[in-house]
Amino acid sequence: MSAFPALRLRPAALVLLTAALAACSTLATHTLPASTSTSTSTPAPATAAAAAGKASGYLAPAAIPASLQLLPPPPAEGSPGQALDLAVNREALAMRGSARWQQATRDADLSFPAGAGHFACALGVAIDAQRTPHLYALLERSRIDASAATKAAKNHYRRPRPFMLNQQPSCTPQDEEQLRHNGSYPSGHSAIGWTWALILSEIAPDRADALILRGRSYSESRLVCNVHWHSDVLAGRLMGAATVARLHADPTFRADLDAARGEIARAQAQGAMPGEDCAAQAQTLQVRPASAL
Repeated sequence: MSAFPALRLRPAALVLLTAALAACSTLATHTLPASTSTSTSTPAPATAAAAAGKASGYLAPAAIPASLQLLPPPPAEGSPGQALDLAVNREALAMRGSARWQQATRDADLSFPAGAGHFACALGVAIDAQRTPHLYALLERSRIDASAATKAAKNHYRRPRPFMLNQQPSCTPQDEEQLRHNGSYPSGHSAIGWTWALILSEIAPDRADALILRGRSYSESRLVCNVHWHSDVLAGRLMGAATVARLHADPTFRADLDAARGEIARAQAQGAMPGEDCAAQAQTLQVRPASAL
């Protein structure tokens, strides 16, 4: 789909992202544990989820970024944007069964605790509810906000996903029936991954380059998985940046961010390294669709 510029910066990149997407519009006619923050700042409004002991996002519904206003329509049939989407999809399909495909399968799981560990190698620290409880809760809650930021556009455009049109398998066949009824544009996983990359880059600026690269590769896993088009992924990154920008106005988020910084500093000092083979992951993630931005 549309050829949006690559996104590599933290929240300040939102302005650039918005401008890039506007330019591209010419191509288109589980229940998670609640935050353990001990902050004395104003708490987020009570919700039914919180009352039931489930995780909830930081943002009130009125504060969720408006995807229908921020995003252009997905690329039109026959447009240059669609041509790029199809080219990237062909390149991604060639990775089926490879180590990159297997990584994309792992990246698809956003349930916690598995979801909390996707950026552990890039961060250089193990992330879990015991050693880094504030960071764990922050990732969980911001995940909900980033996902919510994509819903309006998803429901409006109801764009078919690649596996529905090319008749090729996805890396998560067990999810395909649900995905058929969940619009492809923008990518929710990409919004979440970009949100996490930006937040973690603020917490550990010394790891920012690795974290932003992981945000890019995490979103590209959706291409390899054959469940999203390239323009879905780029639009998802913009919604992730918009989410982080809005989160900074929330005092509870800011308190959790400060607490998470302390946890990561202590974990780094204690040498709490991730339990997986980070060198192997880094090598695998170097493989990407050649035409992807």
